[in-house]
Amino acid sequence: MKTLDVNTGAPYKIYIEHGILDEAGKYVREVSGALRAVIISDSNVAPFYAGRVESSLKKEGFETSVFVFEAGEERKRLSTIEKMYMHFFDHNITRTDIVVALGGGVTGDMAGFAAASYLRGIDFVQIPTSLLSQVDSSVGGKTGVDLPGGKNLVGAFWQPRVVLIDPDTLDTLPAGLYEDGMGEVIKYGCIKSRSLFELLEKENARDITDEIICRSVAIKRDVVSEDERESGLRAILNFGHTFGHALEKLHGYSGLTHGEAVGIGALMLTEITEAKGITEKGVSERIRALLEKNNMPTGDSFTLEEIIGATRGDKKTAGNDLKFVFLKDIGDCYIHKLPTNSMMDFFGV
Repeated sequence: MKTLDVNTGAPYKIYIEHGILDEAGKYVREVSGALRAVIISDSNVAPFYAGRVESSLKKEGFETSVFVFEAGEERKRLSTIEKMYMHFFDHNITRTDIVVALGGGVTGDMAGFAAASYLRGIDFVQIPTSLLSQVDSSVGGKTGVDLPGGKNLVGAFWQPRVVLIDPDTLDTLPAGLYEDGMGEVIKYGCIKSRSLFELLEKENARDITDEIICRSVAIKRDVVSEDERESGLRAILNFGHTFGHALEKLHGYSGLTHGEAVGIGALMLTEITEAKGITEKGVSERIRALLEKNNMPTGDSFTLEEIIGATRGDKKTAGNDLKFVFLKDIGDCYIHKLPTNSMMDFFGV
């Protein structure tokens, strides 16, 4: 078992272990004296794992209930959150009870936000079941939902009490969702770990999944521990996300996954910064090759002008500036603010 400590304002542990799903109740009980636990999952994940987690919780004396929503990013809306609230109310959830997020990034984000806002905050735990959620979204306490105008525009920082990562859950991922998670893994190599990037170039990702998870989570843990609420360093985790979120918005949050959008966004941005002399020559081609190696798209039908236009309202906007993360080289990045009224000029459109 691999254990990592996250030193935020409310510290917690991350456990990475094959088969830990069946021991979930034990680890939840270690951090909670709750009487009741609500498992939140989606229609793809619940049939595989909700019963196992529920049995484990019941063994530890939790009164359990399960809330299942229809899977898909398009369900990441306040209307779904309202249904969660009503489930909490109908099952007498109190401030001393706990929410268990069982699923991918959409599930974790929404369950975390529902927990953060119901009764002004109840505890929750993360049990991520997709590669993307295991390496990224389950760690760091970002929760939220989308609005028609943009991704994750409503949310809260709300740290989980514990994160339980079982790599075995990746065996039931639908086609393409392992690759979706690789968008975030490649991002970590780009911004913080040249050695991870080079490892991904050398090896087949599926052959080193456990190492990928551990190294990615450790990078996320280190950044979040230093900057819990994204006042500085944590913004580097948004590499590729400004254009990526714009692409998701243009696609109506359907048909293009988050990891795919981040990969395209990272490549597009790096091609531009490389042409401007900001990024070392050859970096964009290495990113392109790694995306292709992992069967991920490297372009999109929307134009750069359309993508820039869709960044309006992005939550990374501060005043009249929008934060971008530029690469100097693989593993070396920095935050650059661009005035929103000069973005078209900067990007040459």
